[in-house]
Parts: sequence; structure tokens; C-alpha cells
Amino acid sequence: MKKLMLFSFLSILFINSYSQDTICTYFTGKDVFEFDYQSSEPVSYDLQTTKFYTIKLGYRQVLCLDLSDKKKRFRKIIIHYDDGEKTTQILDSNDKVYYTPIGSVRVDVGRPTLFKI
Repeated sequence: MKKLMLFSFLSILFINSYSQDTICTYFTGKDVFEFDYQSSEPVSYDLQTTKFYTIKLGYRQVLCLDLSDKKKRFRKIIIHYDDGEKTTQILDSNDKVYYTPIGSVRVDVGRPTLFKI
């Protein structure tokens, strides 16, 4: 009985400490919407007025990036990691959804472009 109680307590402790939080950001043209991933409720609205829109992520957060430009376009995405490394990708932004890996601390999303540059 003691082992069962100990196992239950430890499993609850480890499940809670390694859980991840997911945030969702929706891009369509110059409009940027941030949503609560669990309830799909809009949290905020913004316009992309600069070359890159910056999204900061907390510890163990995953970003659900919904790129829904009306026409076939490409967006440059720069992902910064907690160890100082960064990766650059050119992603298709015609109704596509992407997820960032765990360990990302900042994501810069570029404006939609016609060509992969």
C-alpha cells in the first residue's frame, strides 16, 4: 500500500513538472491574432507593421503557428533557442500550421513574400 501511494505521488509530481504549454498565433496578411490553444478564444489582435513580428515563448512553451495568407506566399521564420542557436526557414504560408520544438525562446515571423528569398 505504501508503494502504491508513493508511486501515485511521484507520478503526479513528474507529470505536472514536465507538462508543456501551447500558444497559438494566427497570421493572415498583415493581421496577427493570438489565441488560447485550449479554448480557441482570441487573446489579442495586432498588425504586422515591421519586417519581422516577434513572439516570445516561455519555458517549455510550444508555438502553434497558423499561416493563412489568402494567396500562395512564403514567410521567413527565424527560431531562437535557449542555448543561443538560431535556425532560419522559409515556410509556405497558404493555410499551413507549424509547431515549434521545445527549447525555442523567440520566433521572428517575416512578412509574406511572393518568392522564396
